Amino acid sequence: MSAANRAPVELAKAYRLLNHGPTVLVSAAHDGRANVMAAAWNMPLDFDPPKVAVVLDKSTFTRGLIEGSGEFVLNVPCRAQAGLTVAVGSTSGRDEDKIATLKIATAPGSVVAAPLVEDCVAWLECRRLPQPALEAAHDLFLGEVVAAWADPRAFSNGRWHFDDEALRTIHHVAGGAFMAIGEAFKAG
Repeated sequence: MSAANRAPVELAKAYRLLNHGPTVLVSAAHDGRANVMAAAWNMPLDFDPPKVAVVLDKSTFTRGLIEGSGEFVLNVPCRAQAGLTVAVGSTSGRDEDKIATLKIATAPGSVVAAPLVEDCVAWLECRRLPQPALEAAHDLFLGEVVAAWADPRAFSNGRWHFDDEALRTIHHVAGGAFMAIGEAFKAG
């Protein structure tokens, strides 16, 4: 996917990139190392400035990179990336360069040093808002969204549209099983 499939999203609408509860790929970089992991527990937290929350277990390599750099990206994968999501969620980057080993295509962030995972349908570049008590007790990390991007084939004019099944976001429901977001409709 080229930069042509990554359009800026107004920060006031960035929460809509996560509002439907997708699994995300969390990327981070620090001290010459970068990594990507899967995270099913994430959510938008505030509008202005936009904030997000994500659960990062104490044992993950990515968490250490975020603690060191103070930055991360929430990459929103699509159905076509379910295999990649399982792969990054099943291996550690602590002992090898997971991005190189899995041949994950990345692009540089526009504000943060953490890489953007190519072929996702949305990207939220974040600066960590340190909350030591929350992080220690609940593995809960907060971030301020400082840049947001979306593939206009799946998100434009502040709204998701899932006409292309391959671009639908995925939702981990346990044991390596996923559901893809379904058909959009309006009540009434």
